[in-house]
Amino acid sequence: MRKLFTLISGIKLGHLNVCLFLSSTYNQIKLKKSAIILGATGLTGGYVLEQLLNNSEYDGIIVFARRKLEIKNEKLHVFECDLLNLEEQKEYFKADEVYVCIGTTNNKTPNKKLYRDIDFGIPVTAAQLCRENRIDNIAVISSLGANSKSSVFYTKTKGEMEESVMEMEIPNTYLLRPAMIMGPRKERRVGETLGKMLSFIINPLLKGPLKKYRGIHAETIAKAMVNLCNGKSDLRKIIESDKIWELAELDHQTT
Repeated sequence: MRKLFTLISGIKLGHLNVCLFLSSTYNQIKLKKSAIILGATGLTGGYVLEQLLNNSEYDGIIVFARRKLEIKNEKLHVFECDLLNLEEQKEYFKADEVYVCIGTTNNKTPNKKLYRDIDFGIPVTAAQLCRENRIDNIAVISSLGANSKSSVFYTKTKGEMEESVMEMEIPNTYLLRPAMIMGPRKERRVGETLGKMLSFIINPLLKGPLKKYRGIHAETIAKAMVNLCNGKSDLRKIIESDKIWELAELDHQTT
């Protein structure tokens, strides 16, 4: 930056337009970023992908997925792979930010070992690759009630995942704990459908400390994740569901 200033100050006033062009070009190059998304074919990951593709500050979006995406965009680069063997993609796992939107359900994955390999293994491997490839920003979707000491398999797995991710000591680590995630899914989940209907009724009644139990839309979570990785908040580590709402709103308060 000092060299740029010296160059600009040494140019005569008559060439001010040249100075402004150089400065503008420098800032544009500096602002361009890249991001990795895991789970881009899912509900929340899809919203993250949409936001980053429409964000002029990003010139490269890398997606690791089991299949090709229907979306076509010059900024999008898709690597077809088995996410359970994500460590094999270390050479290509390079970006400024990583968004982990991976998760399954008991109905979809009744096998507990496979369930753990997905909900624990993939996020932890992603964090490990961040450490090895010196990526300083990672945002991971966890769950409300995550607790490594829980007697419930789901929340216990999420809690253990959080602890293992934090052990990687990535400088900017964000673990989001949303309540029930709302939004249009491709597959039908009967339990979630009933839960969403109930959330629609009781959400307005959940205020104050109970606000974190409100159902939350996937797009809201995506906005919060992007805002966190772009330094729009000083929150660190664990972000409860009620704070996710507030983080998403920062999108409208900053320029």
